Amino acid sequence: MASVSSYDLILRNARTFETEDLTDIGVAEGKIVALGRLDAAAARVEDLQGRVVVPGFVDSHIHLDKACLLCRCRDVGGGLRGAISAVSKLKRDFTVEDVHERGARTVEMAIRHGTMHMRAHVEVDPRAGLRSFEAMKALKREFAFALDLSICVFPQEGLTNDPGAEALLEQALANGADLLGGCPYTDTDPARHMERLFSMAVAHDVDLDFHLDFDLDPTWSHLEAICRLTERHGWQGRVAVGHATKLAAMDDEAFEFHLLRLRDSGVAVTALPSTDLYLNGRDKRYRAPRGVAPVHLLAEQGVTCSLATNNVLNPFTPYGDASLLRMANLYANLMHLGQEYFPACLDMITYSPARLMRIADYGIAVGSQADLLILDAQDEFEAFGGIAEPIMGFKRGRQSFERSPVTIFRQ
Repeated sequence: MASVSSYDLILRNARTFETEDLTDIGVAEGKIVALGRLDAAAARVEDLQGRVVVPGFVDSHIHLDKACLLCRCRDVGGGLRGAISAVSKLKRDFTVEDVHERGARTVEMAIRHGTMHMRAHVEVDPRAGLRSFEAMKALKREFAFALDLSICVFPQEGLTNDPGAEALLEQALANGADLLGGCPYTDTDPARHMERLFSMAVAHDVDLDFHLDFDLDPTWSHLEAICRLTERHGWQGRVAVGHATKLAAMDDEAFEFHLLRLRDSGVAVTALPSTDLYLNGRDKRYRAPRGVAPVHLLAEQGVTCSLATNNVLNPFTPYGDASLLRMANLYANLMHLGQEYFPACLDMITYSPARLMRIADYGIAVGSQADLLILDAQDEFEAFGGIAEPIMGFKRGRQSFERSPVTIFRQ
């Protein structure tokens, strides 16, 4: 613990999920160095007056390269194939500057809604080349004051069926990409797609994050293959899958089988509620199922799970504001989860995705990085249920944004 003279920041009268009573949070050199009642001075003191403090939100799955495209593709026909086709045509003309501008707009949305860590999935293939990837690297540098951006390069339209894609992925990995993604359901040879990406990940010593099982047909699944390859390559704790919506359509026996395989192989699962609701079950019209993986059930059995944004204002998801608290609240609504599940849902936009992304020193504890978010609420459960506004954020102990609480002027 640092001496009292070394505090750079003290947040007084904070309410956290980790403590029952109000507490003070002492920060020095970007780290939390003290918790409890602090009778000390600091370079800066903020009296939070009982407001809720949580660690900065973690968005484990977002596509910045194709965000904010609605004005360019208004007649795509709907559905997953239509969305992929529409963006495939558009990205041929993407420039570094264009992707950077739309990505920056989306990152700023995320920052003001409390996100401080982000995994951006960026398409690398012969159509997009490395232009979107170069834009991601610029965003990573530009917004480091407020957000740690991890870049996941992946082939959206297949690998074995797309000559040149693998060479571009190798080039990106050699030039700053943080990890590798996959999309086997768009490949003509899904098994080879997965095997090649595991081999590349091991060769480059990077984690893997797959788009997987994105439909509601429970008669087949790639989850078992991913679990098997994870074990074969010794990559437990380093593999995640996004969507996995087939889990929402399986019978109890199949669901239990895949739950145990995911847990035992250390494969994490990310649900993307907004996109998964929008794109799944369209053929059922007003009888459409929810189409979202029940990740809270997986998490209860020890699977690392997260809730994330995926897409914002594009053909895959024509709405969104990059608010993870809103996304977790949406998930709780559609899964009929009452307040007893609010802490678990909040965990899936904080601690659990931090484990998925292997973020060191995360959380509200002495020794943790001081990534702290203040919500405009006096109670943790009301903060989640009411989607409380983030009003202030500190990244590594330095203020990264501020939003004044609303004032109502009575006449």
